[in-house]
Amino acid sequence: MVHEIVWTAQARSDLRKIHDYISADSVRYAQVQIESIQSAALNLSELPSLGRRVPEFPELTYREIIVGNYRVIYRFDDQRGLVLIMAVIHGRQSLTELHE
Repeated sequence: MVHEIVWTAQARSDLRKIHDYISADSVRYAQVQIESIQSAALNLSELPSLGRRVPEFPELTYREIIVGNYRVIYRFDDQRGLVLIMAVIHGRQSLTELHE
């Protein structure tokens, strides 16, 4: 079964920020990085359990995949057949830091 991938406003904003940051040095590399993140997220449409549970919140249903230096945080809504991409953050960043 193929599931729909939905990027939240936050995740889309994260991608724009990543692109803007990297493109200050290389527009081409920025595009390659964004395409790599989007391509990896597309794999979740067929394999939504691919990622691991988010270490900062193991009790929640959020999962993540690692793409280069970035963490793609998502949630799978089995009832609706959706994979919701919630955020894309740098690998050195902790989600607990974002919410303090």
